[in-house]
Amino acid sequence: MFGADPLVFPAVFAALYAAHEVGDHWLQTHGQACGKGAPGWSGRLLCARHVVTLTAVKAAAVTVVAVVLALPINPYAAATALAVDAISHYWADRRATLLALADWLGRTVLPGKGEFARLGDGAAAPTGTGAYALDQSWHVGWLFAAALLASLGVA
Repeated sequence: MFGADPLVFPAVFAALYAAHEVGDHWLQTHGQACGKGAPGWSGRLLCARHVVTLTAVKAAAVTVVAVVLALPINPYAAATALAVDAISHYWADRRATLLALADWLGRTVLPGKGEFARLGDGAAAPTGTGAYALDQSWHVGWLFAAALLASLGVA
């Protein structure tokens, strides 16, 4: 319908997902992981540094996939997709924002979502907590949206 090559979406999604896993877990520094949710400019800067690195890894992955598979990806669509993904990632990684969304959903349409976000021992590690599960599922949902955006307007 939009003239997109049907191979672009799955290839871009796979590239974004793989790059997300590497960038969000391997390349994020300990300081960024621990401080990106802190209030004020210190937290904002740590989060921004993490998102810039993560977005660069995603851009490289999409570029490699496009070149190796000779995919007709529109660079403007890909740039827009990466920007949308970066903004959504920064928003969620500030932590209070995603927790506020979970709390609001828990009071309105998804009872218990705020409580789920608080499950687990966050002091031991963020993984295995409700907050981590919501964070990662938020990111993957936006990877899906970004891959769709990148598939539009194929060159």
